Amino acid sequence: MSLYDVRMAKRGLMRHGNTLLVLAACLLLTACGFHPRGQSNLPFDTLYVEASDNSGFAADLKRAVRFGSQTALVDKPESAQAILVVVSETKEKKILSINSAGRVREFELYYRVAFKVTSGNKNDLIPSDEIVMKRDFTFNDEQILAKESEEALLYREMQQDAVQQMIRRLTAIKPGA
Repeated sequence: MSLYDVRMAKRGLMRHGNTLLVLAACLLLTACGFHPRGQSNLPFDTLYVEASDNSGFAADLKRAVRFGSQTALVDKPESAQAILVVVSETKEKKILSINSAGRVREFELYYRVAFKVTSGNKNDLIPSDEIVMKRDFTFNDEQILAKESEEALLYREMQQDAVQQMIRRLTAIKPGA
């Protein structure tokens, strides 16, 4: 067997070895229970979302329900099996620490959504509750524009996390209970 034949055999093994490695990784991922997020199975066919017109949370929630579940959004609460009322949506910023010069070094950012969910016949499915998201945020007044953008990005991320948490809470509702 020539040196050329040995090299070609090695290449063939390497190709097959890489294929086997990818196949093994896929098998391990499916064995651990991993699967991509798919449709949410909300326990009602129609949903009405009552919120202020400028609520970013409500807009993201409606988008998540429309494209991530079989539940239809309706325009009137009378025709809905479930009514989600967004009572309030607030952003809050608290000073966490200051430096030796008395300037702010860290903030705590809060994003709160107060809500309740009722059935079409006004029974509480989820009584008044609140989703609270919190992030710590370092601040440097020499990079004010970058830090303002980072703060806006953190609030947006918290809003998206709150929407996903709301979808999970809606999915957990037991309509007959």
